[in-house]
Amino acid sequence: MSNTDEVYVTEQGLEEMKRELEFLQQEKRPAVIEELKEARALGDLSENAEYDAARSEQAEVEAKIANLHQMIENAVVITEAGTDVVSIGNTVKVEYVGDGDIETYTIVGRTEADPFENKISNESPIANAIMGLKVGEVANVSSPNGEYEVKVLDIK
Repeated sequence: MSNTDEVYVTEQGLEEMKRELEFLQQEKRPAVIEELKEARALGDLSENAEYDAARSEQAEVEAKIANLHQMIENAVVITEAGTDVVSIGNTVKVEYVGDGDIETYTIVGRTEADPFENKISNESPIANAIMGLKVGEVANVSSPNGEYEVKVLDIK
C-alpha cells in the first residue's frame, strides 16, 4: 500500500482498526517477544523450531502493525452519504437487467467489505459501475464473470 492510498472506512471500522492495533501493540507483541526469549533459552538457534516459529510470528505481527498504522493514517471516514447519487456509504437496491433479480448492497471501503452481509467495496466492479448514478439509471458492469447491466432502483 503506498502512502497516498486512501482507505475509506466507517467510524466503526476505524475504531475496530484502532482496537486491533492497540491489541497487537499492547498484548500480542509482548507475548511474541516472551516466546522469542523462551525459545532462545533452549539453546542452538540453527535447529530450534520454536525459535523459527516465534520469529515468523513476530514478523507477521509487525507487518500487521505496520499495515494498520498505514491504513489508519490514510483513513477517510465515510460521512453521511446523500441519496441523490450512488456514493460510498449508501445502501443501494439494484436490479440485474435481463433476469430481474434484485439485490441490495451497502457500499463501503475495501477494508470493511463483507459479501456475506452484502457490503461491497467501492472498488468492486458493480460499485465502481454504479457510483454517481441516480435512481432509474442503468450501468454496464464489467467483471471477471463477464459483462452485465444493473439498474439502480433505490438509494438510501
